[in-house]
Order: sequence, then C-alpha cells, then structure tokens
Amino acid sequence: MQILLIFLAIISVSVYVVSSLMIYNCLKGRGEKVSSLWIKFFMISYANRYKKLTKKETGKVGNLYYIWLISINIVLVCVILLLLF
Repeated sequence: MQILLIFLAIISVSVYVVSSLMIYNCLKGRGEKVSSLWIKFFMISYANRYKKLTKKETGKVGNLYYIWLISINIVLVCVILLLLF
C-alpha cells in the first residue's frame, strides 16, 4: 500500500511540475508578466491568472488549471495517508 501511495505521489508531482510549466509558458506567450526565477513562490497567482484569462477568452476555465489543481491535491492526500500509516 505504501509503495502504491509513493508511486502515485511521484507521478502526481511530475504532472504538477509539467502543468505548472505549461501554465507559465501559456501566460508568457500571451504577454503576461511572469518571472521564471520566482515560479515556485508565485505559482498559485499564476494559476489564478491563467484561470481568469482562459475564462475571459473562452468562457470556460482552461484544462491546465484543473490538471494543476487535482495533481497537487493528490500529492497532499498521498502524503497525509503515508503519514497516517
């Protein structure tokens, strides 16, 4: 069970990192001011800007936002379960 949780957490962290970079690139490509140096600290605000921008453009929130949000929540749940076991 623990190995499965660790594996799931590693996969989810990888998805989180990739989706964070894709959100960053999407914002940068649209002319938004983003800093690659501070991406770790401002990723939540970047994701919120991405959410607002895509909702304004298409009327729906972009898929990357949901992938980003779900992946970090899966990591959190896995870590909590690992600590409980």
